[in-house]
Amino acid sequence: MAELLQISQLGNPVLRQTAEPITEIQAQPVQSLIDDLLATLRHSNGVGIAAPQVGVSRRLLIVASRPNPRYPHAPEMEPTPMINPRLVSHSDEIVKDWEGCLSIPGIRGLVPRYQAITIEYYDRYGNLQHQELTDFVARIFQHEFDHLEGYVFLDRLESTRNIITDQEYLKLIAETC
Repeated sequence: MAELLQISQLGNPVLRQTAEPITEIQAQPVQSLIDDLLATLRHSNGVGIAAPQVGVSRRLLIVASRPNPRYPHAPEMEPTPMINPRLVSHSDEIVKDWEGCLSIPGIRGLVPRYQAITIEYYDRYGNLQHQELTDFVARIFQHEFDHLEGYVFLDRLESTRNIITDQEYLKLIAETC
C-alpha cells in the first residue's frame, strides 16, 4: 500500500542537490517510490512532484495536471511518472505565469518558462517515451525538472516584485473567472 511522504521544505539541502539517475527502474524500491509519490501528490492537491521534494535525490518526477483548489483552470491528464527525464528541445517563445510549490507553501511567483518543449523519459515499465508538451503541462514539467537539477521556482524569478501570497493569488484568479 502506498505511503504518504513528508514534503521537504525550502531550506532542506536535498532541494539544492543534483538528483542521481535511476539505474534499475523495475526494482521494488523505485516502484514503491512511484506509488508513494502518486499518493502524496493526490493528497497535497499538487499538479506535479519530484523525488527530491520527499527527500529522495533521484531523477524521478510526476506530472499530473488536473483542476484542483490550487490550480482551478488546470487541464485534466493522467498522472505520468517520468524516470530520468530529459529536456530535448524547446520553443523560442517564453511565457510568464504564476507558480507555487509544495516545498514553498504560501507564496507564488511569476515565472518565465518555455511555452513548448520536447522531452524524453522512461516510464515505470522501463520504456523510453518521447512527448511534446505545451502551455501549463510544459510548465509543470519544467518546474519539476528544476527540482532534479537543484533549483526551485524562486531561482527563476526576474524580480522579487514577482512574488505574491497564495491568498492574493486566489483573489487574482477569482477576478479572472
